Amino acid sequence: MPTSSGSQAGPVRALGMVDAVAIGAGAMLGAGVFTVFAPAALGAGAWLPVAILIAGAVAYCNAVSSARLAARHPESGGAYVYGRERLGELWGYLAGWSFVVGKVASCAAMALTFASYLLPGWEEPVAVGAVLALTVLNHRGIRRSTLVVKILLACVLAVLAAVAVTMLLSGRLAAVAQVEGLGPWPGSFGVLGAAGMVFFAFAGYARVATLGGEVRDPRTTIPRATNLALGGVLLLYLVMGTGLLIVLGRERLSTTDTPMVDAVQVAGFPWLTPLVVAGAAVAGLGALLSLLLGVSRTTAAMAADGHLPRSLAAVHERFGSVYRAEALIAVVVIGLILFTDLRGAIAFSSFGVLVYYAITNASALRLGPDEPRPPLVVPLAGLVGCVVLACSLPLGTVITGMAVLALGAGLWWVRERWGPRS
Repeated sequence: MPTSSGSQAGPVRALGMVDAVAIGAGAMLGAGVFTVFAPAALGAGAWLPVAILIAGAVAYCNAVSSARLAARHPESGGAYVYGRERLGELWGYLAGWSFVVGKVASCAAMALTFASYLLPGWEEPVAVGAVLALTVLNHRGIRRSTLVVKILLACVLAVLAAVAVTMLLSGRLAAVAQVEGLGPWPGSFGVLGAAGMVFFAFAGYARVATLGGEVRDPRTTIPRATNLALGGVLLLYLVMGTGLLIVLGRERLSTTDTPMVDAVQVAGFPWLTPLVVAGAAVAGLGALLSLLLGVSRTTAAMAADGHLPRSLAAVHERFGSVYRAEALIAVVVIGLILFTDLRGAIAFSSFGVLVYYAITNASALRLGPDEPRPPLVVPLAGLVGCVVLACSLPLGTVITGMAVLALGAGLWWVRERWGPRS
């Protein structure tokens, strides 16, 4: 019987520091940066930079907890595995359930962002068409390489740099004191709810923690790459969020779905609009492709474990894709596109992902002294931060999110009580 050669026995450690930072930053700098500051400004007003800092701090705690757990449990599945191993079967299941429902909402948000910039007024049909087209591509076995991630990241950074320069040249940044709404404290729920919204734009920061088998010197590279990627993206979000708030003012920023286009137009550079539209479209499609790929495979993994109908784990004989899970996810995403708006999709996605990372931090608290345990304050602050931000989102989102979590827990209980035993 032939055996695998040494070079085939495991993943090649080909990724260096630059590659890891690019992957981490590319996972965060998607379409979220083109839209998330608008709904966040509605709640935080001129305190938007504070909301960005809070979201970044919570994201940092989550990333550290994820990295330490990934070192202890080097398996695919993230908090689905951590919760099961550290807290019990139900918590692992709820982490996977929250991830799926949150990322399904992210898919809808990415598709709507793409459509809002590309063809305003036709958001729903364009978004639905994008989901269908990328689902077909995923079915054929499309994959994103590190080179593609770097290209997409370079495109997004170029567009954001162009917008930042136009805002600087507009002369409005010197008039900070004239920002609409500056002064009154919007209330804790206003700032924390805005931070929960902004958290949506940080989603993806834990991507670096999953690369342990592919990174050279992972013990050193992964923590440094995580810090560099998160720190760089946080600084960029502070610059862009503050600039948009000053140039557009709270009123206009909080009522638009295309703040970057509005910024270059108000700054007096309308000829840059096609560039901004192209950047948002590229970011939206890139993020949507990755999300559809990831959430369909998580769904298939949960189905293979018996937590969802096992038929969803079916793999296509020719293309190797989990075609039934992909089709189901596409149908659910299209339903969200047709029955919710961009801001609702962002809020619900944030709720699901915050629950996912709350379970991650709770799992990290269970690491023992002889394991790669982070300082106690990190997972504790991450857990409290995730819970507080999730509960500070719009009331309708919180109620719907809790109902979806209860539904997931009910399905788990039914399976445990009456389902087949392995």
